[in-house]
Amino acid sequence: MSKPSVAELRPVVHPPGVKDRRSGEHWAGRLYMREISLRWTRHLVGTRVTPNQLTYLMVLAGVAAGAALLVPGPAGALAAALLIQLYLLLDCVDGEVARWRAQTSITGVYLDRIGHYLAEAALLTGFGVRAADVFAAEGPAPDWLWAFLGTVAALGAILIKAETDLVDVARTRGGLPAVREEAATPRSSGLAVARRAVAALKFHRLVGGVEASLLILAVALLDAAHGDLFFSRLGVAVLAAVALVQTLLHLVSILASSRLR
Repeated sequence: MSKPSVAELRPVVHPPGVKDRRSGEHWAGRLYMREISLRWTRHLVGTRVTPNQLTYLMVLAGVAAGAALLVPGPAGALAAALLIQLYLLLDCVDGEVARWRAQTSITGVYLDRIGHYLAEAALLTGFGVRAADVFAAEGPAPDWLWAFLGTVAALGAILIKAETDLVDVARTRGGLPAVREEAATPRSSGLAVARRAVAALKFHRLVGGVEASLLILAVALLDAAHGDLFFSRLGVAVLAAVALVQTLLHLVSILASSRLR
């Protein structure tokens, strides 16, 4: 079987609403990964590899990124960042293969969501364990406070996603149709302005997999130059604070909008 060209794939696997969905498509997907994924997808659509198998590989890459952070120094942080890029690539490819073969399924959607939960939680938890100096290179014993803060950041990242996903659960159980994007705007004009201001700052993205992995790599390089774990520990504290604040703000935003009506 001949491989489809990128031009043949594009209108099928990137229909309207995929790359332009601001609330669902990651900026890295729009900027570069969707173009890279097309080159991989054209080689995979004619194989026996299933979309769900690609999703399992995505989950594995995401969890492995968290584990890679146990390797001290910039090498572990670089490995984690590269694995997160692989995770993002597979996140694009699994859906593209499914759309080309018309094999989209509820199971695939469910596995995809579970994969996002696990990958971001593993990365942030791994960052906390890294900052705790689990191998006691910086002191006589690990400082588990940083592992705790990394776990707090991971829990916050999961809760932020859960708050969004549970809107669909609540609407389905209430017999309502899927929520529209415009329903995300708070009913209060003051809250709407505040929401736009927070969105413009984009600090909430720091707990996302791609952004967190790049931050972790940057602080690992600073630590290497500084000779200790100061910047990693500062990064863990910042991510834990961002996760906690964003969890609360996101909950208020949902309750103040029309998403549950």
